[in-house]
Amino acid sequence: MIGGHKRAKSTNIKKQRQAQIRRQKQAEEEVQAPRKRPGMRGWVGPGRGEAGVVQMAEEWRGTTVQACGLWPFSVGTGTPMVGVPLGRNLSSGATLCCDPISWFQRAKLISNPSAFVLGKPGLGKSTIIRRMATGIAGYGGQPLVLGDLKPDYVDLIEALGGQVITLGRGRGHLNILDPGESRAAARRLTGKARSRVLADAHGRRLNMVSALLTIMRSSPPTDREETILDRALKVLDDRLDGTPVLPDLLKVVQDAPDEVRQVALDRGSMDRYREITDGLEASLIGLCGGGRLGETFSKPTTSPMVRDRPVVFDVSSIDDSEMDLQAAVLLACWSAGFGTVNVANALADAGLEPRRHYFVILDELWRALRAGRGMVDRVDALTRLNRQRGVGMAMCSHTMSDLMSLANEEDRMKARGFVERSGMVICGGLPAAEMPMLQSAIPFSEAEQNMLKGWQDPPAWDPATNKEAEPPGRGKFLVKVGGRPGIPVNLQLTSVESGIHDTNKLWHQTSRVGSAEPAASETTEATPVTELTEATATTSEETGQGTSGDRTSHTDTDVSAHS
Repeated sequence: MIGGHKRAKSTNIKKQRQAQIRRQKQAEEEVQAPRKRPGMRGWVGPGRGEAGVVQMAEEWRGTTVQACGLWPFSVGTGTPMVGVPLGRNLSSGATLCCDPISWFQRAKLISNPSAFVLGKPGLGKSTIIRRMATGIAGYGGQPLVLGDLKPDYVDLIEALGGQVITLGRGRGHLNILDPGESRAAARRLTGKARSRVLADAHGRRLNMVSALLTIMRSSPPTDREETILDRALKVLDDRLDGTPVLPDLLKVVQDAPDEVRQVALDRGSMDRYREITDGLEASLIGLCGGGRLGETFSKPTTSPMVRDRPVVFDVSSIDDSEMDLQAAVLLACWSAGFGTVNVANALADAGLEPRRHYFVILDELWRALRAGRGMVDRVDALTRLNRQRGVGMAMCSHTMSDLMSLANEEDRMKARGFVERSGMVICGGLPAAEMPMLQSAIPFSEAEQNMLKGWQDPPAWDPATNKEAEPPGRGKFLVKVGGRPGIPVNLQLTSVESGIHDTNKLWHQTSRVGSAEPAASETTEATPVTELTEATATTSEETGQGTSGDRTSHTDTDVSAHS
């Protein structure tokens, strides 16, 4: 028994030692041999869990804050560096370069070279457009301000060496029958190119006469009247060597040449011709002899527009109460401006001049749209054809409500399309009520909406200086392109721009009325007002709780003297 037990124990120890040697050898082999991995369907073999169908893995998206532990090396994307430098990105501090022409032509970031700027007054809408215009001029473009209503761009265009054309009652004239540079360009062209330039000039003049008649009558001219005007303009060009004016057109209608009588369908009766043209003649007399539109369009052009320099039409002298005159002048400026653009394109297509790209600025767009009938259609046509004409555009308005407050529903839908079709939308501070209307045109995230609403908050008072601090949203804008996240930027002006980009010039000098500290040059004139103010304050104080008899006597003397 004892011997058998010893033999069994020895056998178990030998087996354990052999098993330990096998495990050690297997471990060494596993270290040396490559480790096996499961295939696409799992471990192959009986009982190893091979999958018959491979399901797609679930994907999750998170921000860099939420997923920083899974992917700690992510950083924000850089801002575009193509175009006019605007300022610093409020999120990353990187420099943002942005303008509609560069982003369309060079960077290929937008499909339409246009920008729409929205924001409450005083936050820098005109300033950011002026910065773009300055940079585009440096790149070789030509800024065109076709109707400066404030004015905001006169100083800039003068600083750029451009042309300032002043229009208004007694301040300048714009002849709508002047073909501009079309005749000079036609003499340099041949064939179809020459015919197209002349036909474009004729069409623009006819459209402008019809537009002025529409404003005068508050209704468009009839088809027969437009046909008469068309034929009369052709007769006028054949008979007159120089540049015609509206009185010349009126004389052709009154003289009743055979060519005009044929399209008037007078049936050989002069009395019938007079009856047909009676209303047209009366309207043309109104355009030539004054009335609501004055003599702005009835005399030769005071300052002909050139095509090789920046240009601004200063129409700020026209009061907002003269809506008809304002609408007529804006239409005439747009017609003259785009006529010049067409001439430049025709000469460039023929290889006679280098290609020029123009940057057209339509600031205070809400005032232009409300100026009269047909303005919305004109702007709608410009926003649809600017890319084909080689023109970049910048439109500016306060809020979406300005565009949606037009009287006609059809006009309101067209006005909303201005924002929808813009290559980029640049927003400053906006009230919360604007967000639903803005969302209907372009998507904004909740964070972006809160940012815009915060920028429109009123400024705080500085108790140290007793003055209003700078508004929190001044110079801050959000650049949106389609559905992409917006780029917040802080516009930074140079010392040179600060003197030019000033829309509060009329408020730099303090009025003497109510001034507590008059200027040195005005001390003599302001003394009576100051003394009277002190006397009034003294009298009020003594009426409430005065105790000094000498002071009361002095006050009475001052008041009596000034009385």
